[in-house]
Amino acid sequence: MIENYEHYITKNIKALYKRRLVYPIVYVITLLILWIYFSLSDLLFPVTVSDSSDLSTAYEKNIQYVHTTVNDLQFTGYTQTKYGRTTGYYYYTKSEDGCLIVLLSPTTCEQGLPSMESVTLTGKLAKKDTAFATLLENLSSDLDWTNQGITSKVSPYYLSQPGYHKGANIFLFGVIFLTGGYALLCIVLFILFINVPFLSPPCQDLALFGHPKELLAQAEEELATLPQLATEDMFITEHYFIETSKYGTAIVPIDQIIWIYKYSTLHQFFWYHFSISYTLHISANKHLYIRCPKNIKSDIDGIMDYLAEANHNILVGFNEKNRLKVQEIQGTPMHFEKIIAFLKKRI
Repeated sequence: MIENYEHYITKNIKALYKRRLVYPIVYVITLLILWIYFSLSDLLFPVTVSDSSDLSTAYEKNIQYVHTTVNDLQFTGYTQTKYGRTTGYYYYTKSEDGCLIVLLSPTTCEQGLPSMESVTLTGKLAKKDTAFATLLENLSSDLDWTNQGITSKVSPYYLSQPGYHKGANIFLFGVIFLTGGYALLCIVLFILFINVPFLSPPCQDLALFGHPKELLAQAEEELATLPQLATEDMFITEHYFIETSKYGTAIVPIDQIIWIYKYSTLHQFFWYHFSISYTLHISANKHLYIRCPKNIKSDIDGIMDYLAEANHNILVGFNEKNRLKVQEIQGTPMHFEKIIAFLKKRI
């Protein structure tokens, strides 16, 4: 046996998914770092507080988002506007600790009610900013107070209901959970494929023609014993075409192949053309489609010539006549099969 090809397909499948495993792991770790750094748990589960003293404690602990009930609200007469649209109405409420400014959404205060007895809301504990400072300056002028005097009576933070963007938050967490869930699923599947290679998609494609584990073992034995033709990452044995490249792994019984052709791609940077690569396309029975990208012309020509000689029923070359012949043999694929073929191509 040729030692280099002993369990060669299995080793390449394991190496392929070990490389792919890095990306979802890095993505999940990045999500966790961002989750902790931006305190996204507070955004998803706002802290419930009962009174103004609890609000002060939450602010000191750097808790940004809270759910609370505020009583005896009085309209200040000032609003928040963005891009010419009123986005909030400033209210104040008095307590033992002083005065708290609350910014309410237009729908909550019905476009600026003079007073509100009680409001239950989810909002952001916002630090003093330019708009807040301007509000206090205008209020001090209205009340004939000094700016320092009103600042000493008003909390150094305000509660902003528009600051809690419900729609944006739903979209944000939808993206986080969907993409994070997909990444976790990929991690689980890739680890499974590394440990049980015959369950991987390249081997499961063989289920179209027989038992995947048995066909994989046969292909491994033929490749290890005497490959008929070998290039850098494509092989032909007595019964199989095999690809083991960094882009993926493919195992196709030669007697199931019905069409082969090559497609050239011109690589360029702006106006400079620096290389041409070739992709081998293989169509097999049961709507199995294989792409072997970024190969050199001589390798693909050799593979195509050998396959055409090994199976005289294989159609060679891309043209309308061959396309129609394949469509006649295969029939029009169902939409589900088209989707699966598209996903395989992208993944």
